[in-house]
Amino acid sequence: MRVVTAVQMRELDRAAMDEYGVPGLVLMENAGLAVVRVLREMLGGFADRRVAVFAGKGNNGGDGLVVARHLFNAGAEVKLLLLARPEEISGDAGVNLAIWQKMDQPVYTVGSGEDLNAVRLFLVGADAVVDAIFGTGFRGAAREPAAGVIETINGGGRPVVAVDIPSGLEADTGQVHGPCVRAAHTVTFALPKLGLVQEPGRSHAGVLHVADISIPSFLLETGVPGRYLITAGMVRGWLPARPAWAHKGDCGRVLVVAGSRGMAGAACLTALGAARAGAGLTTLAVPAGIQDVVAGKLTEMLTAGLPQTGEGTLARDSRREIMTRLENAGALALGPGLSRHLETVALVRELLPALRLPAVIDADGLNALVGDTGLLGRVRAPLVLTPHPGEMARLTGRTTAEIQAGRLKAAEEAAAAFGKVVLLKGAATLIASPGGFTYINPTGNPGMATGGSGDVLTGVIAALLAQGLDAARAAAAGAFLHGLAGDLAARKKGMYGLLAGDIVEQLPAAIARVQAGQEETGDLSAEKHIVRDE
Repeated sequence: MRVVTAVQMRELDRAAMDEYGVPGLVLMENAGLAVVRVLREMLGGFADRRVAVFAGKGNNGGDGLVVARHLFNAGAEVKLLLLARPEEISGDAGVNLAIWQKMDQPVYTVGSGEDLNAVRLFLVGADAVVDAIFGTGFRGAAREPAAGVIETINGGGRPVVAVDIPSGLEADTGQVHGPCVRAAHTVTFALPKLGLVQEPGRSHAGVLHVADISIPSFLLETGVPGRYLITAGMVRGWLPARPAWAHKGDCGRVLVVAGSRGMAGAACLTALGAARAGAGLTTLAVPAGIQDVVAGKLTEMLTAGLPQTGEGTLARDSRREIMTRLENAGALALGPGLSRHLETVALVRELLPALRLPAVIDADGLNALVGDTGLLGRVRAPLVLTPHPGEMARLTGRTTAEIQAGRLKAAEEAAAAFGKVVLLKGAATLIASPGGFTYINPTGNPGMATGGSGDVLTGVIAALLAQGLDAARAAAAGAFLHGLAGDLAARKKGMYGLLAGDIVEQLPAAIARVQAGQEETGDLSAEKHIVRDE
């Protein structure tokens, strides 16, 4: 599913109206009707229901006016509160205000903080609230009286349905710089906006409904390459089919090079992630001193002991054996638990330019590149780099706070600079490719913030690379399946105390769910998911 900026959405609206003759009033009517459908499902009907509709003076407010009219016609008691003088409302929104007034329905205006007591009274008797104050053009922080209204809505304890985007949220960044509506549902139109699928915006949107408002469908598919929200349908289309005559050698061979003294767990979780994600053969290569440890933990895969340093990390002269083993592999997973020992760092830096098969570089594999990211330009093999924000900061010479404040920009700039696929971990994990495609992952939950979770993801991506997916799709599908497995695990066990091993155990179920066409996405253990409204 394509994801757009506010400017891109405005251009789609313009094209629908100017080039294809779809009247703006039709788009506005369809938008309002989509919100009404969600309200009907949420409330179970409108008879004897009370709904407060807050509308601004722009087209977003016009959508809210359509909602108000249809709610009234369906039997609801509607309180319409304008955050503007009626004479300020023009265009298509003005047409809908005039219809409301001709229906002899009252209009209440909120012009100052003194009106907030009336707002509170309206909310006391409301069954639901419709937020149509600000649209996708909003930037910065809400000012009075809107700021006070938003805070009052949030404190009113009534479920809110936001029209297109919660008021106070920036559509392009997902950032919140002042009061912002916390919606139970957000009905966005035609395509999701970037701010709705990135934090903190995602947390303000609640359940996100993507509604068709009659923009010609082929317009929505333009703009390739572009940014996409990963869906179960996309992943299902990418996963390779397994013929009845397949054997283990046909299902992907992964070599995991990981671990050091005291870090055997990271290596094992990576190998388990690869195996559970469908790799037919997984070999875990570790320093010789911990081979017995990992062999005792892993009964379904091969292990290999490599030359090690006195500190129990991979020695530089293990390069030759690694290269020999790569001759029989389809993909490499490199980095978890390797340590930052100088000799091990030198090994990683020598190994990468010699690669001829796709690889995932994570954790200490990434740390080995700090100060020498130019080396990536000499790597001809497809790579997926999987930094968390702190590792991304070290790789790019920025602070973690800077990375988190502009995650999308950071991922896309790094992919372009490094010439490799970059997966930036975190809530709404981002996958950026140097070719211009960016994928945003909707699955996962806070319970996955646990040691070893990233190691599992590394193994999952390596398995998908070994099964023939290109680097960007392997990273995107891996993030989706990994997050979905975490959601399934959280549904069974809760988010507190979730372990990386719980995620591993749910990987086959996550893959089966996707292959079976079960489209539910997002946090299955809590309240968030994305709905395509038809």
